[in-house]
Amino acid sequence: MQLFRHLYAAARLRLALVVLGAGCLLWTVLALPLGLILPSRWGMWMGRWFATLSFRAYLWLLHIIGLGRFDIAALDALRGAGPLILAVNHPGLLDALMVLSRLPNVTCIFKASLMRNPLWGAGARLAGYIRNDLFLGAVNLAVEELHRGSQLLLFPEGTRSYPMPLGEFQVGTAYISYRSGIPIQTIIIEQDSQFLGKGWPWLKRPDMPMHFRIRLGKRFDPPTNPMVFTQTLAEYFRSEIKPLSGGA
Repeated sequence: MQLFRHLYAAARLRLALVVLGAGCLLWTVLALPLGLILPSRWGMWMGRWFATLSFRAYLWLLHIIGLGRFDIAALDALRGAGPLILAVNHPGLLDALMVLSRLPNVTCIFKASLMRNPLWGAGARLAGYIRNDLFLGAVNLAVEELHRGSQLLLFPEGTRSYPMPLGEFQVGTAYISYRSGIPIQTIIIEQDSQFLGKGWPWLKRPDMPMHFRIRLGKRFDPPTNPMVFTQTLAEYFRSEIKPLSGGA
């Protein structure tokens, strides 16, 4: 019986990864020609809405197969709230999927390597996501998108949290708010697993079901001193993050 439970759990994890990869590959096949045919604003609208609908369906699948439970409806309060910088802690690779699954008018600053990735690149370019390889260029594009009415998803740590539960904050989030004059809405992710966190092997099986909760934190006005505010923001997140009790 123990062996059966182990094999069943391993099969559910592999199913989740295969579905994610196949879905991204299918969207790449569709996004490549759409990026050439559609005007950029139409393509951006389609790319972002597709991300929202497909990631919502994917999280539903994870719920159905018993891999995860997602309490993330708090994000719905931000839909239609106008331009905001969404500052989110980053414990694992599901973080962006959870946020994008509820908010359709969001752009991200993507790693340049992911923009070239055959699974992610075409869809990210269609949705108008921003490359991070040139700091000032990325900042300028982010400010332009905010002034067009988009919301901007940023992870102030710059990468997945390490050490857990929170890594060192970078100045980029505060600087973009300073440049754009757009407030920073903090979003707190809490979970009972380190699944797909920094250093987590893709095929390592977590305790299932995992539990994820998202809640809205404080909204900060644009800072006058980005360096000082970055420390304030980090201290606020450290005071707010309370990992859910549970397994690995």
